[in-house]
Amino acid sequence: MATLFSNDRLKQGEVARLFPVLSTTSKEGRTTSIVLACLASVQEFGRDLLNSVGQTMGARGKVQCFTEVVFATDANVADRPDGLIVLSNGSKVWTALVEAKIGAATLDPDQIEKYRRLAQDNDVDCVITISNQFATQPQDHPLESVRKSRSRIPVYHWSWMHVLTVADLLLSNETVADADQSVLLSELQRFLTHESAGLRGFDRMPAEWSELNKLVSSGGGLPAKSPLTSPVVAAWHQETRDLSLILTRMTGARVSERMTRKQKSDVAVRLNEAAARLRESLSLGCELVVPDAAAPIEVLVDIPRRSIDVGMSLRAPDDRKSTSARLNWLLRQIKIDDVDNIHIRFQWPGKSEATQFPLTELRNEIKIAEQGKQHLSPTGFHIFLSRRLGTRFTQQANFISDLEEIVPDFYGRIGSSLRAHQRKAPVIRSDRSQSGDVTPEALSEEAEAERSEFAPEGEQD
Repeated sequence: MATLFSNDRLKQGEVARLFPVLSTTSKEGRTTSIVLACLASVQEFGRDLLNSVGQTMGARGKVQCFTEVVFATDANVADRPDGLIVLSNGSKVWTALVEAKIGAATLDPDQIEKYRRLAQDNDVDCVITISNQFATQPQDHPLESVRKSRSRIPVYHWSWMHVLTVADLLLSNETVADADQSVLLSELQRFLTHESAGLRGFDRMPAEWSELNKLVSSGGGLPAKSPLTSPVVAAWHQETRDLSLILTRMTGARVSERMTRKQKSDVAVRLNEAAARLRESLSLGCELVVPDAAAPIEVLVDIPRRSIDVGMSLRAPDDRKSTSARLNWLLRQIKIDDVDNIHIRFQWPGKSEATQFPLTELRNEIKIAEQGKQHLSPTGFHIFLSRRLGTRFTQQANFISDLEEIVPDFYGRIGSSLRAHQRKAPVIRSDRSQSGDVTPEALSEEAEAERSEFAPEGEQD
């Protein structure tokens, strides 16, 4: 194999082809080869994907990708990785084994551990898995056993939807410099969106979702070690990742999930916090950050109410004094006529409890917002869409389809039009319009004049 990559332990490996000559039944091999060929050929595409696993491709960096990889140490030739990525930055070389699954096929933790051992035996840096399963971050693998493994070889994960979204984002923003590479990436997008490629989003909650809803509707609570909690939380995090990718493709901007530093560094922290929330308040939630939006999109799934709330929180403009003036500032930003199920929650200073009104009522009579709060002004607003789903809420597939309709609907009709308050820039005072008006001498004279003006009559000169 005459290539830039040299490894005497590699017995076999074909350069990833855009037009692979493979059996028509080898969907995984065909799709993996095409994607890896584009990763190596389209600089911006390869740079973005590799950056997500912590690798920087320098200006002279080169990427090579191979399929049908067999190492000399691998006795079982039939059980071989789907691909190999080689990134060369000068004398520094980074490598990754690739394992891909298509359609409904899921990743096999035992197989991944075999590839980890294979990587360790052959000085390969990591393993990357690709499937229709979702991970919030590439380092947060969707399989718990993979995350908890003691192997020193890290395993990263890309969903196929993540791969598609990266390609779509580059094309939407026209950030591929080379025209031929742009055409190539466009063809990749066309290929991935065809049903034969086997890509799909997260489309259904697990069976435990229906069981949990039955328990809650009958008045039951979730014990600390309920077997229902973990599968539901894991599925919810896959769905929130898919939601962020959906919004990314819809807006052409990279939408992400808002997380604390601890949640980003340790996926177990996020899982445990979501599980605790589910047990204590019987709810699920997330915040999606859209670049340059007024605030994160807050999603609340209320299980007892069988409802989905989607909203954004804004600080009230403090340069407007009355409740009506502050509320009018918000209402002017909402341009739509159909405001059914839209509500505004008012936050008040101190320990004064929040209040809430339907938007239709506030448009008819703005003064109702002041009821019981005549001497206060709101400090913030939460404007949200609340949709009760009834029995559809408890259904594994309908819950997801409704959620993926409601969240973009709120952002498209309302959230994208909202603007955070920004105080007006200070202006130069008319009595200090020249720099000479603010010298120490001038300020001293001004202070003396003010002192004389307000001094008692007997003390004036």
